[in-house]
Amino acid sequence: MARRAAGGAPRSARAAATSPPPPRPPFRAPRPCPLPLLLLLLGAARAGALEIQRRFPSPTPTNNFALDGAAGTVYLAAVNRLYQLSSANLSLEAEAAVGPVADSPLCHAPQLPQASCEHPRRLTDNYNKILQLDPGQGLVVVCGSIYQGFCQLRRRGNISAVAVRFPPAAPPAEPVTVFPSMLNVAANHPNASTVGLVLPPAAGTGGSRLLVGATYTGYGSAFFPRNRSLEDHRFENTPEIAIRSLDARGDLAKLFTFDLNPSDDNILKIKQGAKEQHKLGFVRAFLHPPDPPPGAPSYAYLALTSEARAGDKESQARSLLARICLPRGAGGDAKKLTESYIQLGLQCAGGAGRGDLYSRLVSVFPARELLFAVFERPQGAPAPRAAPAALCAFSFADVQAAIRAARTACFVKSAPDEVVAVLDSVVQGTGTTCEPKSNIQLQPEQLDCGAAHLQHPLSILQPLKATPVFRAPGLSSVAVASVSNYTVVFLGTASGRLLKINLNESMQVVSRRVVTVAYGEPVHHVMQFDPADPGYLYLMTSHQMVRVKVAACAVHATCGDCVGAADAYCGWCALETRCTLQQDCANSSQQHFWTSASEGPGRCPTMTVLPAEIDVRQEYPGMILQISGSLPGLSGMEMACDYGNNIRTVARVPGPAFGHQIAYCNLLPKDQFPPFPPHQDHVTVEMSVRVNGRNIVWANFTIYDCSRIGQVYPHTACTSCLSTQWPCFWCTQQHTCVSNQSRCEASPNPTSSQDCPQILPSPLVPMPTGSSQTIPVRLANAAFFQSAALECNFGQEDIFAAVWVNESAVLCNQVVLHTTQKSQVFPLSLQLKGRPARFLDSPDPMTVEVYNCAMGSPDCSQCLGREDLGHLCVWSDSCRLRGPLQPLPGACPAPEIRAIEPLSGPLDGGTLLTIHGRNLGRRLSDVAHGVWIGDVACEPLADRYTVSEEIVCVTGPAPGAFSDVVAVNVSKEGKSRERFSYVLPLVHSLEPAMGPKAGGTRITIHGSDLHVGSELQVLLNNTEPCTELVRTETSIACTVPGATLPAPVPVCVRFEHRGCVRGNLTFWYMRNPVIIAISPRRSPVSGGRTITVAGERFHIVQNVSMAVHHIGRQPTLCKVLNSTLITCPSPGALSNASAPVDFFINGRAYTDEVAVAEELLDSEEAQRGSRFRLDYLPDPQFSTAKREKWIKHHPGEPLTLVIHKEQDSLGLESHEYRVKIGQVACDIQIVSERVIHCSVNESLGTAEGQLPITIQVGNFNQTIATLQLGGSETAIIVSIVICSVLLLLSVVALFVFCTKSRRAERYWQKTLLQMEEMESQIREEIRKGFAELQTDMTDLTKELNRSQGIPFLEYKHFVTRTFFPKCSSLYEERYILPSQTLNSQGSSPVQETHPLLGEWKIPESCRPNMEEGISLFSSLLNNKHFLIIFVHALEQQKDFAVRDRCSLASLLTIALHGKLEYYTSIMKELLVDLIDASAAKNPKLMLRRTESVVEKMLTNWMSICMYSCLRETVGEPFFLLLCAIKQQINKGSIDAITGKARYTLNEEWLLRENIEAKPRNLNVSFQGCGMDSLSVRAMDTDTLTQVKEKILEAFCKNVPYSQWPRAEDVDLEWFASSTQSYILRDLDDTSVVEDGRKKLNTLAHYKIPEGASLAMSLTDKKDNTLGRVKDLDTEKYFHLVLPTDELAEPKKSHRQSHRKKVLPEIYLTRLLSTKGTLQKFLDDLFKAILSIREDKPPLAVKYFFDFLEEQAEKRGISDPDTLHIWKTNSLPLRFWVNILKNPQFVFDIDKTDHIDACLSVIAQAFIDACSISDLQLGKDSPTNKLLYAKEIPEYRKIVQRYYKQIHDMTPLSEQEMNAHLAEESRKYQNEFNTNVAMAEIYKYAKRYRPQIMTALEANPTARRTQLQHKFEQVVALMEDNIYECYSEA
Repeated sequence: MARRAAGGAPRSARAAATSPPPPRPPFRAPRPCPLPLLLLLLGAARAGALEIQRRFPSPTPTNNFALDGAAGTVYLAAVNRLYQLSSANLSLEAEAAVGPVADSPLCHAPQLPQASCEHPRRLTDNYNKILQLDPGQGLVVVCGSIYQGFCQLRRRGNISAVAVRFPPAAPPAEPVTVFPSMLNVAANHPNASTVGLVLPPAAGTGGSRLLVGATYTGYGSAFFPRNRSLEDHRFENTPEIAIRSLDARGDLAKLFTFDLNPSDDNILKIKQGAKEQHKLGFVRAFLHPPDPPPGAPSYAYLALTSEARAGDKESQARSLLARICLPRGAGGDAKKLTESYIQLGLQCAGGAGRGDLYSRLVSVFPARELLFAVFERPQGAPAPRAAPAALCAFSFADVQAAIRAARTACFVKSAPDEVVAVLDSVVQGTGTTCEPKSNIQLQPEQLDCGAAHLQHPLSILQPLKATPVFRAPGLSSVAVASVSNYTVVFLGTASGRLLKINLNESMQVVSRRVVTVAYGEPVHHVMQFDPADPGYLYLMTSHQMVRVKVAACAVHATCGDCVGAADAYCGWCALETRCTLQQDCANSSQQHFWTSASEGPGRCPTMTVLPAEIDVRQEYPGMILQISGSLPGLSGMEMACDYGNNIRTVARVPGPAFGHQIAYCNLLPKDQFPPFPPHQDHVTVEMSVRVNGRNIVWANFTIYDCSRIGQVYPHTACTSCLSTQWPCFWCTQQHTCVSNQSRCEASPNPTSSQDCPQILPSPLVPMPTGSSQTIPVRLANAAFFQSAALECNFGQEDIFAAVWVNESAVLCNQVVLHTTQKSQVFPLSLQLKGRPARFLDSPDPMTVEVYNCAMGSPDCSQCLGREDLGHLCVWSDSCRLRGPLQPLPGACPAPEIRAIEPLSGPLDGGTLLTIHGRNLGRRLSDVAHGVWIGDVACEPLADRYTVSEEIVCVTGPAPGAFSDVVAVNVSKEGKSRERFSYVLPLVHSLEPAMGPKAGGTRITIHGSDLHVGSELQVLLNNTEPCTELVRTETSIACTVPGATLPAPVPVCVRFEHRGCVRGNLTFWYMRNPVIIAISPRRSPVSGGRTITVAGERFHIVQNVSMAVHHIGRQPTLCKVLNSTLITCPSPGALSNASAPVDFFINGRAYTDEVAVAEELLDSEEAQRGSRFRLDYLPDPQFSTAKREKWIKHHPGEPLTLVIHKEQDSLGLESHEYRVKIGQVACDIQIVSERVIHCSVNESLGTAEGQLPITIQVGNFNQTIATLQLGGSETAIIVSIVICSVLLLLSVVALFVFCTKSRRAERYWQKTLLQMEEMESQIREEIRKGFAELQTDMTDLTKELNRSQGIPFLEYKHFVTRTFFPKCSSLYEERYILPSQTLNSQGSSPVQETHPLLGEWKIPESCRPNMEEGISLFSSLLNNKHFLIIFVHALEQQKDFAVRDRCSLASLLTIALHGKLEYYTSIMKELLVDLIDASAAKNPKLMLRRTESVVEKMLTNWMSICMYSCLRETVGEPFFLLLCAIKQQINKGSIDAITGKARYTLNEEWLLRENIEAKPRNLNVSFQGCGMDSLSVRAMDTDTLTQVKEKILEAFCKNVPYSQWPRAEDVDLEWFASSTQSYILRDLDDTSVVEDGRKKLNTLAHYKIPEGASLAMSLTDKKDNTLGRVKDLDTEKYFHLVLPTDELAEPKKSHRQSHRKKVLPEIYLTRLLSTKGTLQKFLDDLFKAILSIREDKPPLAVKYFFDFLEEQAEKRGISDPDTLHIWKTNSLPLRFWVNILKNPQFVFDIDKTDHIDACLSVIAQAFIDACSISDLQLGKDSPTNKLLYAKEIPEYRKIVQRYYKQIHDMTPLSEQEMNAHLAEESRKYQNEFNTNVAMAEIYKYAKRYRPQIMTALEANPTARRTQLQHKFEQVVALMEDNIYECYSEA
């Protein structure tokens, strides 16, 4: 089905506003997902009853998809891309790029050759609008938003191929006349909707037809560009609805035409004047029924919306359903669109009036009999939350009835006005009103599809109404399936979730489940089931294609869970005991094998065991099993009873049964009974019935043992025996419990627990320790034991004789018990003498208390107070037992108060005052009214009173503040030494005053006397307590609770539960922070990686922590950077896996409020709130380059380490690595996929001979090697070597002297012969040079590939390279694997290595002062007086070098980049000072060099202002010139060691040899840079490194140089034959040695023929033994030429010596050849530099040149040459020459030394062109001036003309220039870290602080504004911190 373009229509806009998608990574071609990561993704996306099975991520936003069920293919259309995926696993099969293209909505499609366009075309993204499958013709119809909605017909099965080219290409195809209406098919705007549907062919036509509905985007619509053009290509050519021909096999001239004549009958176009009232948005087009039987009708439906009229508050959006008739059967006649078109409204509304109306249609899905539709209620302005939405269902039968009734009213009845109306808003059709004719009889087909006499679209006036089936906010899509008795509805949401609801037959929701598909990415409004397997659903989010399994039944482990989940798809497979889809269960079509959800949990299999309780001592023949529930007949199946532990017995079913089944089973043998648990008289056994090797139903039974009851309950043996649940009996004689009463001896045995012999407890008075007493014990039912001897048992050893008094009483005689405690309770029981384990029952235990007066009573009051406990004690220096004759105790000493707490309380009283001391009363009544604080009573609390030792009382209210001692009066009075104070606590303020409503904010309340009292409460809103109170005298800190709504609430401080302390404190509950995304989402398993958390409202957060579920170690603390960013170190993990991440904000678990509010989350997911996941991967592994463990290093020498890194998927950035050698940090320069380069600049200490080399990533540390520092043995070795060399030189000198005379004699004899040969060679060389000059002056435009993109650097890198050319590390060689370039499209960002592009790295301890100081210093620099004094003061210092001046100027430029107008004013003032100084001397020398701060400021200012010109105008010709130079150099031989070449512009780099070189075309295969194989042209004299570089350039020409592999990273292999291959290297065992030097291998050396097959591949073993070829020692190696010094080489062959004697000047003609070849490119470059574009005049140049002319006029300088020199020095020489010499400032390219030399010649020519002095040239002049001497006069004219054009431009006002500068500032704001620049400027201020202070004090303006004091404040803030902090950082 067709889909509306993603991003189009209001729904998508709303979804984007509700939850913006997370930032996408740079585009990379999708590749197969690694298996472990895939498993993690699958495991993570499972929720309840849904399961994400596969995903395909799209780098650009998705638009549409289509399913090809027969081929098992999914077609996906995204912005600028088309993908063909396999339907099973969504793996990529093919793809095609379809954008961006140069286009304009005001221009006709370029496929119209006759149509020109005056409007500029801009690079435009292509949004897919239609993606439809035409299986009959084997086509995929693809329409996009570019070229006015142009369509392509691509090949089914290969989306990358165009099947039918339309319009047809040039001959041999027949020319076809193309009209705009054939091209303008879809909407041409990203946000305008389009739907399409392929219709079956009609009668007489050979091909399909295409139904298209497209939103109008022409003049007057919101989509039309706002400009002065009234030209509209849409109205005439693109109707809102049309049926177009799609016959690709027929006449192409009719393709995409309206296939009826007149064509107006097959289109529906709204009148121009009515378009404002009928803004149509199309939702979906579909066929229904999709596959009708032969002869049955089939219709095409369009679901659309008519938007509300702008400005009309009463107007509502209307949802419409339109129907069009299709031919009946194959070849049936087609109805005209205007004849059969009829539309009716769809209304989804509840019963709550208009406020419950959902007016805008969002998504539809046609089921068999019902049309399900999602509607939303528009919210007007962009709302913070998702729009309310509802699901409604409409019957197709009702639609049919309404259409027939409407046509009957229109054609037959006479009053159609209330029922139907003709659409008068369209321009088509005949017969404008309904004409009822009562005399006609309409056939059913005419009622369905219209009548011939009224060929006009109809509209039914009354909408079809339905009430919502389901409501939820943010619904965006719907798909429906009918399963058994349920209707299953899948609903996508705008927040990226998929909701599944099950509806019963009455359309009521019985269950719901949800899964998060892609958080924050709206689900597209079309979802489709897999045509081959309806168990899978395809859906699309804004950046993903997803295949979802409709049910994850396996998550339900039991039948109850499975059936109780009410999931229509899931049921219980009884014999397999698992929850499955019906088709996954064997024999599921037969009854009782599969239990569906509709049957309910009551049909789950259950079993009952008879008997359920088994006596361990009884024999049982077997067990009867009653099995009920939904189970198939078990008769005849292999069955067993399973008791666990592999114990099974035979089971059998006697025969079939109905309703339930009976089975018989043997009981397990007694010797296999499970053991009884200790202290238990029974054991429960679980058994199951096993059928066909699988347990299918379970039940429990119990085995009991009555005889164990006496052992388990020895003191209540009889009672427990007779009250147990088992059938047990008590044998009194045997004193045992039995299960068979016949085992008891003939004696009266009790039958109930009340009849058991037992002790009746009675109260006993406490007895003193060691005294002898007789204790009476009463008995019941003890007549049987009266003759038996009993003993009284008080414990293990305390046993005394018992004497019978009668049958119901005994006496325990002369019981003596001892205790060393204050009091001890002994249990009393009676046992049969001699049979210690047999006790009389004691159902209620009887006890005796024994006390010891000497223990636990240290004072009189405690001693005498024990009388209330029945302890007879007396005080006499200590507590003792009172004798029988001793008198009653007397009074105790006065109370002694040792301490009171607290020492203060509020005036209102209520404080719990605790008094500690001695003799504080014997009992509470002694002190009940005896505690006073002055005149205020304190009321003791009974439950807190401790005799004699502690009183807790409640203070009464006091009339005013005072303090006094505490008095306790117990017949005598005692007073405290400390005083208790009554005070009035006060509160003043609280901080912070706001926090999230989730709670957890730690607030501090400030006040006075807040420490008083015993109990403090802080209440929010007078009800909710603030917890975790900590208080001091002046503050209270506590944690606020959560709140339900964001609002201000009062804060009440309450002492002692009294009233609130006055203070009017208010705490604001704010909306909770929101976490939107985390990045990166991968961490090493050790943790510690910085995770950036993006969100909102973080400014109200105090603390954040991050935890990982299941596998996480300790949570980590996060750092809040600002209101939108938090950084967290990732927690360590226990294993490599993907796990959910939790955040705790202010100690509260973060929850996703939006999802909870939508009520779409499962309860578990909502409670956990963790929608973010972290993928844990193994820690990275490192080693040294050669994997050595020891590295030797000599102190004092520079140290550079090359560290090899194993490939991983963590994607670490360079700043995440830390390398240390001992305690010294190693500065990292280069980081690639495999290699890290770092260097140490400071000297390493020699105190320790060995230093570990450690690399750290997060929490992971690895020591990879040990650095061994060398000692003094080096000096000895060096001395020996020097002596040996001196001796050797002496011998050599003597030998040379002896041989020189002999050589001189032989030399003149050869001279004549050499002269003749030389003349011959000169003639030949001149002839060749002339031929080259004539033939090689070709136009390189034919060879240069203009398709490659220009690799511009980003603005920030251009600035740092231009401003700080010596500091940038961006030019260094990178080691980036080809895997990066394989997937790269376009340039990737250069690494940000410059300090000004990164964070300001200072320790947190220093940050507050530093930031405040930098802020104050920034305000000073923004003071014009201070800045000018500051610059002048520094320039006056002798040690303030030129380099310092340039650095200061660049730092000032960065610091003031955001205020370019202010920066310009400063520069002008400083320039005025410079002009004044120059005018006094020689004005022509001004700006000639860069020796002052202002000159460098001018350079930087020009760089900023000219950047757009450089990029838009000069960049392309400059880049083409560079390419031409490189290509021309590569046409000839290049010496790899010396760098000299046959073709060059620089004489010093000319190869002055006649090297014969032949080209070789090589067939090379290399898996890199997006290509597999190429033919590469090389020279047979090229070394293998040169060949590799040419191959890499051929393969990677469309990729920025920083992403290329390096030559040393690849191997080159030559396949000489099918069995032989060779690795080609510069040096190997076959290398030739000439004159003691090894010659580098070349293609000629290996004899590689033309067309040879080579393969290049990446190598893991990089061969660094040679280093770079050009750095090789020329004494040992050479390439093309040997060194020319014959004195140093006396043994050269005659041939070589002779060759060197040819006059080298004869080769200078090659310079002219190269110059002629490059001339056109150089001319183009100079013209681009020195020309003015009318659309973008150089405002900055005009402004500055006018400024120079104004200054010259003020000073009376009228010499035009002086002005020319000033202008030349300020722009061409200051800016353009710098750019010409340094292309790496502008482009991401490789600037070789040779190209640098050629650019120097070109730059000199440019300098000469701008000069006004005549060139004095002669035969001795350098060639770099002679080469372009002829062109210089012409170039000078261009310069003069350029200066005149600038002069003639309209002058700029200050306001215009300031506006231009402000725009430049805004364009590149936030690119640089200005704090770093300020800190660097401050270093200069600190260094010259006295001089600056002197200058400030000497300036009156500065004194008046106190600038020196402000400067001192800056120094005071930063002086103690900056160097310390920078050293720490």
